[in-house]
Amino acid sequence: KIIFEEKKVPLNTAYKIFDFDKNNILSSIKPGDIMEFSYIGDNLENIRIIKDETNSILINLSENVSIEKIKKEIQSISSFKQGEITTSFYKDALKEGIPDSIIMDFAYIFGWDIDFVFDVRKGDKFSVVFEADYSEGEKISSGDIIFAEFINQNNRYIAQRFFDKDQGKQYFNEDGDNVKKAFLRAPLDFAYISSHFNPNRMHPILHRIKAHNGVDYAAKRNTPVKASGDGVVSFLGRQSGYGRTIEIKHGGNIKTLYAHLERFNNKLKVGSKVKQGEVIAFVGDSGQATGPHLHFEFWQGQVRTDPVKVKLPSAKPVNKNQIEEFRSLLDLSLKKLSEYNPTNDE
Repeated sequence: KIIFEEKKVPLNTAYKIFDFDKNNILSSIKPGDIMEFSYIGDNLENIRIIKDETNSILINLSENVSIEKIKKEIQSISSFKQGEITTSFYKDALKEGIPDSIIMDFAYIFGWDIDFVFDVRKGDKFSVVFEADYSEGEKISSGDIIFAEFINQNNRYIAQRFFDKDQGKQYFNEDGDNVKKAFLRAPLDFAYISSHFNPNRMHPILHRIKAHNGVDYAAKRNTPVKASGDGVVSFLGRQSGYGRTIEIKHGGNIKTLYAHLERFNNKLKVGSKVKQGEVIAFVGDSGQATGPHLHFEFWQGQVRTDPVKVKLPSAKPVNKNQIEEFRSLLDLSLKKLSEYNPTNDE
């Protein structure tokens, strides 16, 4: 009513609108909705209340008052892109016209098997089929990956999107195993490193010092550090040589350690539960460090294992009752991939 007064909507018109709204359609209006007032001369013809990209409410005042909900038709358009690594995955994927959000999703989907900071090599190949929603010619979603393939150092990785009845949307490999593992291979944000670190670096020796007890990731100060897996903070403080350190206790008698930190997530304390991918701290050079970097360790029991090579336990595979449905969908994707790319070996 206040907006109506500001727009000088006649009082009798306002009464007509609210009196006509028998179904309380206007009760769904909330802060943030956009109201457009259309006039012909001095006469108010209609009011459009835009809820989101596809939903709106139209109040027609040209003759008799009418109020109707309008939902734009949504069209999903699939795109196929592929490329080969010449400098870095991020840079080469952008060059092929892959949207930024799809690049990040791609790196996240395969992030349990591939460290996109260190594992990618010149000559590696990537393919992706993704869809985006359009309405009246305008893109209204950032897109979602349907199928992805990455050939890394002659190893082929596949991810097929599938809606599992128990787990919802997931990505599975050709065997129906979940590409998601219980732990992230790298605890740093790929997007941050790709944007702010040297994207032209090809050889891992230049920016990774492989210690016997973990991995050192060189990264810009305050790069977000993520929890490798779900767990409970078992240590948060300073350790000799390691400076500011966080240790997280996980299931299966596994512990991860993150050291030389600039600062912690101030919401965390010993006993705090953390989720995989949650930001727990930020890269620094506290302790005995020559420059900003993250020291990352992966413990199984009392043994420190190589976090780069350790076999990570998988999440749940495809629902057994849906395996045939999944295989049919995967076969269709592989067929399309071979059509897109006739030189594909498969």
